[in-house]
Amino acid sequence: MAELHELSALEQARAIRDRELSPVELTQHYLDRIERIDPDVGAFVTVTAERALQQARRLEKDLPDGSLAGVPIPIKDLNLVKDVPIMFGSAAYRGFVSPVDDTVVERLREAGTVMLGKTATPEFGLPCYTETSLSPPARSPWDPSTSAGGSSGGAAAAVAAGLAPAAQGSDGAGSIRIPASVCGLYGIKPTRGRISFAPIIPDLAGMSTNGPIARTVADAAALLDVMAHNRPGDLYLAPHHDGTFLQHAGREPGRLRVARYADPVVPGTEVHPDVLAAYEAAAGVLGALGHEVVEIERPFGADLVPSFVTMWSVFACMHPVADDRLELLRPITTWLRERGHATPAPDFLQAQAALQLATRQALAVTDAYDAVLTPTVTQPPRPVGWFEDVTGPEETFERMKHFAAFPAIYNVSGQPAVNLPLHWNAAGQPIGVMLAGRVGGEGTLISLSAQVEAARGGFWGQRRPPLW
Repeated sequence: MAELHELSALEQARAIRDRELSPVELTQHYLDRIERIDPDVGAFVTVTAERALQQARRLEKDLPDGSLAGVPIPIKDLNLVKDVPIMFGSAAYRGFVSPVDDTVVERLREAGTVMLGKTATPEFGLPCYTETSLSPPARSPWDPSTSAGGSSGGAAAAVAAGLAPAAQGSDGAGSIRIPASVCGLYGIKPTRGRISFAPIIPDLAGMSTNGPIARTVADAAALLDVMAHNRPGDLYLAPHHDGTFLQHAGREPGRLRVARYADPVVPGTEVHPDVLAAYEAAAGVLGALGHEVVEIERPFGADLVPSFVTMWSVFACMHPVADDRLELLRPITTWLRERGHATPAPDFLQAQAALQLATRQALAVTDAYDAVLTPTVTQPPRPVGWFEDVTGPEETFERMKHFAAFPAIYNVSGQPAVNLPLHWNAAGQPIGVMLAGRVGGEGTLISLSAQVEAARGGFWGQRRPPLW
């Protein structure tokens, strides 16, 4: 019989509804695994064991309707959970306790999920690797010498190590898709405006969004159903979609037109042969399933990169830091904030306008297709410490730009995008590919992803990470 953590989140929820499994038993199973395995993974920055067991006991008495009721889902440490410490990945926030819940956290609680704790994230979610001054690095369970990526690195490490069946993450420049790629998982960056950041976190440029990370398409779709919501004051609203996202996971997509390109938007970026092999293999799978796969020119110009860097630097200044705590910031954060504080307001507005123009031009191309296939990242998983094994933070940022040269463009455009874990290289490291869709087109991406998953007999097949 399969161990509890080998079941999908939906299978766990079904067993709980059928009273074959109790929420307390399942929660304790994961807490025991976290205690035993997480020191080698670095997935959690805070474990809320007592709180989790209290939630599970309440659910044993009063289980709400819902596809994930009773299932443990950890929260990323960029999201507010009332009365639980939140540090945003920064030693400068050590000791700070959240005064409120994010509304996405409220949604997860109302759906009957259990919060195991807060997953690790890099400082303010800025880097694409999860190495902080607060806790050990988040490592890929497939190869613990390598980084779990970022900024949802802790969330992805938790799911890939069997410390949670699925996880809430967030994505401002690839922060769900990057760790999903290096940890062999399915991750969804939804359409801009699909999930509210209420009540406190602003959605100024709409580049960042919450989203799910899971081992299966159906689990991620079910989690997206729970997380999707809006609140008064949201600056962006996603187009309406028919039915539930979980229903889309059970639908055939029909014959689709899929564009593809593997030309990175960041000048001077080389794509590793292992990554190109994953990309070509994915195109072959899509073609074998009957879809029309069309080679296109890259729809985004390299001229958008400086504008994105300007925006990213200014957003690094959003978290207030007391003067006596500035020295606690990591070098890459300090460097970005210095650039951000030195950016005149007109330059910021011009950068945002340039990105909007680039979006309009790109959508005119990509809207002709049901999906767009690219690599997710440009290299296999990087060793822990690799991004900072340089002469200074400027070189760290250059490594980040070249490694994550594909995913951020869809944060700029607001299009939904997913990571498909279809390929493992000769070293046994997972290498994902990315599918982006039309604005509001998560359902199509989910249906197509589920078709690919079924054709492969599951993403992992018989594989399991060494830390499982």
